[in-house]
Amino acid sequence: MKQDEGFAAGARAALPVVLGYLSIGFAAGVVQRAAGLSVAEVVLMSTVLYAGSAQFAAAGMIAAAAQPGAVIATVFFVNLRHLLLSAALAPFFARLPAWKNALLGAQLTDETFVVAWTRLQGARNVSPAWMAGLNVSAYLSWALATAAGALAGDLVADTRSLGFDFALPAMFAALLVLQLASHSSQARALSVAVLSAGIAVGTALALPGHWGIIAATLLGATLGLILERWKSAPKSC
Repeated sequence: MKQDEGFAAGARAALPVVLGYLSIGFAAGVVQRAAGLSVAEVVLMSTVLYAGSAQFAAAGMIAAAAQPGAVIATVFFVNLRHLLLSAALAPFFARLPAWKNALLGAQLTDETFVVAWTRLQGARNVSPAWMAGLNVSAYLSWALATAAGALAGDLVADTRSLGFDFALPAMFAALLVLQLASHSSQARALSVAVLSAGIAVGTALALPGHWGIIAATLLGATLGLILERWKSAPKSC
């Protein structure tokens, strides 16, 4: 195995995700403690559920005394996107045994998917060891950060005062730059990104809730597919 395809290389590739998770995870731990969860419950949720958006949603619903069934249903629907992420990467690990695929898929997140997909778009190999290094590094950083946030929950009243609310968009902005830089057609990728951002903002201003994210995802992906098909279509003389 080449040096840039092993576990250590995957762990190094996870650095942007790890830096983001340290602050976001700390904020998640504080929020979950404020919702009434114990430190042990926060750690259990982070290690078993391991989904930032779902954990924030669950914490808010628990604080509002929502029914357990409603919390479970919300977490389920919020995390449905992971089926799409796993399906996109599955062909590259088709030769692995099912149990190894299950382990890699269970630790996949939006951020680790972006890092892995960016590498694949750059025509570089993603080995199981590399993917494991990426996933495990992100997983451990999230678990440790949420545990630290839970322990410090009584000391930090508002995570926004520490700038933690800026960590998530900053991390995704950095990952977006990496994707644009590695794309074969940066102009096309930038067009899709700008359109998706415009749709997200416009929909958020017009409709309540998180419909902007859904609309931007569907329409942005559709535009990207159309442009990709148009580029690869045979040109008529």
